[in-house]
Amino acid sequence: MSLQFVKMHGLGNDFILVSLFDQAVSDPAELACRISDRNRGVGGDGLILAAPPFSPHADVRMIFFNPDGSRAQMCGNGVRCLAKLAYERGLARRNPLRIETDAGVLVVNLTVAAGKRVTAIRVDLGEPILDPRRIPVALSGERAVDVPIPFSARDLRLTCVSMGNPHAVFFEPDLSHIPLADWGPQLECHPLFPERTNVHFVQVLQPDRVKMITWERGTGLTQACGTGAAAACVAGVLNQLTQRAICVELAGGELQVQWDEMTNHVFQTGPAEEVFVGQWPG
Repeated sequence: MSLQFVKMHGLGNDFILVSLFDQAVSDPAELACRISDRNRGVGGDGLILAAPPFSPHADVRMIFFNPDGSRAQMCGNGVRCLAKLAYERGLARRNPLRIETDAGVLVVNLTVAAGKRVTAIRVDLGEPILDPRRIPVALSGERAVDVPIPFSARDLRLTCVSMGNPHAVFFEPDLSHIPLADWGPQLECHPLFPERTNVHFVQVLQPDRVKMITWERGTGLTQACGTGAAAACVAGVLNQLTQRAICVELAGGELQVQWDEMTNHVFQTGPAEEVFVGQWPG
């Protein structure tokens, strides 16, 4: 029996979404590898399963698999895509929505146009995790901020943040000289990161605007990373380089991110788009 899916993207960070409300997937890790393949499958930066929630406080559950079959705790662009799918397909019609992830239940506010079309999504990503042991990163101290690490015959300045998944942020004055396709996989699997990490190089353009390029854990080069943009905002504040509310320029577009001083939560606002629907042979 064929599997119904929806192809979606958030700023070019693209996913295949499958509803488990009326379908079953026996081996999601294996499916993620096959369906995410850009040459022999649908192609995407991961597989998102929309499932009934375990938590009584949630409306829908997000189960996320990277293209290599590994499971990720969270995905900022992915959760926006899931919110749009759940609302527009009638899986959950509350606004705000509450989406259960492996990193906890997230509150998602939807901007809805006439005809019940979701045009923008604001996600409360919760509090950033800064304790190196919880990120995790093999560094001592209460925080890993602007730490020099020898790499490729130079020192990189590392700041680590978890948004439910680990992020390594490096501030550089010019991103055009960063060989991300070469450095990304080396840094992702660096011995400092026992669970691997997402890798971001960030250039501060103004106190309220940065540019970011990303090598995503388990995926590789991506046009956008939602939790990475959140980590860049937090890292910018910790390094006294940016304001708490910034615009993050990514290859696929822009995200608005705010690290709220009162709640300590990080909020992110951006779009999600449906590309097409299809059937995957069973």
